[in-house]
Amino acid sequence: MNPKLPVVTGDDVARVARRLGFELRRQKGSHAIYVRSSDGARKIIPIHSGRELKRRTLRGIIEDLRLSVEEFRERL
Repeated sequence: MNPKLPVVTGDDVARVARRLGFELRRQKGSHAIYVRSSDGARKIIPIHSGRELKRRTLRGIIEDLRLSVEEFRERL
């Protein structure tokens, strides 16, 4: 059980979101808006060409997706 956050890009996070049933609704600049039609949940994911997400941003996204760090790692 390693609580350490992985080093990921916005594209990696978007892939996990799609696996959880989120679909890309629209994108404005470098922020992609993903929505899950089953419950209307919405998540904004920063997509910055190849740059890693900051740890605090990633932690917030993981919490918003209602996953633990371990569950997130498994879905990568």
